[in-house]
Amino acid sequence: MRRENAYLTVYLALCLAVVLSLYLALIEGARRSGAAMEAVCAGETGMQNIMAEYHRELMNRFNLFAIDSSYGTDVCGKKKTEAHLMGYLKKNLGMDGIPGGSYLYRDFMGLQADDAEVTAVSIMTDEGGAVFRKMAIEAISDDVGLDLVDQVQDWLSVVKVNGLDQTEYDEQRQQAEETIAGYDGKEVQISETESVCVEVDNPAEQINAKRGLGILHLVIEEESTLSSKRIDSAGLVGYRRKQGNINVGNMPAQSADSLWDKILFQEYLLKYLECYGGEDRNGALAYQIEYLIAGKDYDTDNLQSVALRLSGIREAANVVYLLTDAEKMLEIEAAAILACGVIALPVLIPVVKTVILFGWAYAESLHDVKVLLEGGKVPLIKDRSSWHYSLEGALQGAAEPEAEAGTGLSYQDYLRILMLLTDLDTLTMRAMDMVEGDLRLTPGNAGFRLDACYAGIEAVMHISSTYGYHYELRRKRFYQ
Repeated sequence: MRRENAYLTVYLALCLAVVLSLYLALIEGARRSGAAMEAVCAGETGMQNIMAEYHRELMNRFNLFAIDSSYGTDVCGKKKTEAHLMGYLKKNLGMDGIPGGSYLYRDFMGLQADDAEVTAVSIMTDEGGAVFRKMAIEAISDDVGLDLVDQVQDWLSVVKVNGLDQTEYDEQRQQAEETIAGYDGKEVQISETESVCVEVDNPAEQINAKRGLGILHLVIEEESTLSSKRIDSAGLVGYRRKQGNINVGNMPAQSADSLWDKILFQEYLLKYLECYGGEDRNGALAYQIEYLIAGKDYDTDNLQSVALRLSGIREAANVVYLLTDAEKMLEIEAAAILACGVIALPVLIPVVKTVILFGWAYAESLHDVKVLLEGGKVPLIKDRSSWHYSLEGALQGAAEPEAEAGTGLSYQDYLRILMLLTDLDTLTMRAMDMVEGDLRLTPGNAGFRLDACYAGIEAVMHISSTYGYHYELRRKRFYQ
């Protein structure tokens, strides 16, 4: 019996050794797999935590998401982001949130964060603001209908086809006026035996005299109500970029420079920035869309520049219409013949016609700009029903009729056209100036910089275990 019992003991010992080995191997496998899963979960959670630290004011005010790498301080850089990520890894891997913690429990995985490095970033100002522009487009794309995009494209086509944005019309006017001025006081031979000293009166002299008075004085009745705000552009992102004093990321940016993209981008700008007639908050400037077009530090300078460009476009458009209206062209010709008949110089009739044509168009353009600034509408190319001034009233500087609401394009619609005519990179950089300027007025953001804002990051995290495991995690996250 003793011998048989000995055999049984050896048999059980061998069985237990095999079972225990299998059991310990399973435990080690579970530990290894669990540790790998926990490391991945900790890394993913840490990245999500970092992305959740987006700048609140930037989101609330402009619907843009980005990590402010300065975290409300005067110093920016990826080191702070790395420190935040490291902190989240330690919290996710530690036992601080467990009641009793390490005093009552043993960490089965034994994981700890060794290092967290941000290896690549996408900054909002990268590639001339292409990242910022792309994010803005994505923020507005669901709110813009195809009809509006098509309409804006049609307006731009009309402007381009008719050359309303060119200086050709103004050059024609100046050449005609110089020709008339050249004849004034000139000795002209009118027959074989007789010559006269020509005295020419420019029929459009009264209306042309208004060109030097300042456009705002002519189209705004109460100039005292205009904003006097000024922005220090020397401290903003556009100036820093020119000086080479700007942070640059190392992730490629997607291009967003098609006409479709530009229209969507400017719709974003019209929604989140202010323009004349729509000032309802305390921004860095009151006429911010006008700043995008003109780029001047003072509100009044920006508004004046935009009003001048509107006047130029409207004058050219009015010339285009007058040239197609046979009745009005007969009026112009009759007035030119009458003016030249007085001085008996038929050769000047075509030149005087040109001067009268532009004088009439300019008078109408002043009325158009006034209507727009008062919230009315003006067609891009007029017809007889939308024309206001008579020839006599225009040339004699008669009092303008009261501005009417009208139909056609609004002031904002004309701003859409002017923005489309503005260089995209310039428009983007000035838009980022406005974002910086506005956010610096909010509490705790006096030193806010867009070139400190990350739209995407790539990080490498190293995690090890007290049981000898090592994990390297590489993760990318984008707001775009």
